[in-house]
Amino acid sequence: MPLNPAFKGRVYPPTEPYEVGREKIREFAEAIGEPDPAADPDGPVVAPPTFAIVLTMRAERQAVFDPELGLDLSRLLHREQRFDYTRPIVAGDRLTVTVRVEDVGGAGPADVLTLSSAVTTTDGEHVCTATATLVTMGDEDA
Repeated sequence: MPLNPAFKGRVYPPTEPYEVGREKIREFAEAIGEPDPAADPDGPVVAPPTFAIVLTMRAERQAVFDPELGLDLSRLLHREQRFDYTRPIVAGDRLTVTVRVEDVGGAGPADVLTLSSAVTTTDGEHVCTATATLVTMGDEDA
């Protein structure tokens, strides 16, 4: 079953605020093999650029698990991920994410879904936008 093209342009409500903690940044950096950003006790704790995925993947669940979209999770592939920053994420930030369905299309037997997730502070300051491209492989025999 193809994705519902009426979802193009749909915007989901902002997520509840997520408080970025020093320890969360440290754990994330360790998991991806980066040096400990919290090692300097006098400096700001800056998250690695891919830290935003912690917030955006949670927010994107609103679209991915929306039954009316028609996404077949058993055939889901994550094709591309991009982060465009206005400023780095730092410990102490309180962030929310608003997800927008940028595109619903197809490529041969596959459906392609592009999601844009705007990460902002609770004061409305833009921090970054994450763009995810997801593909569901269709049944070539169908």
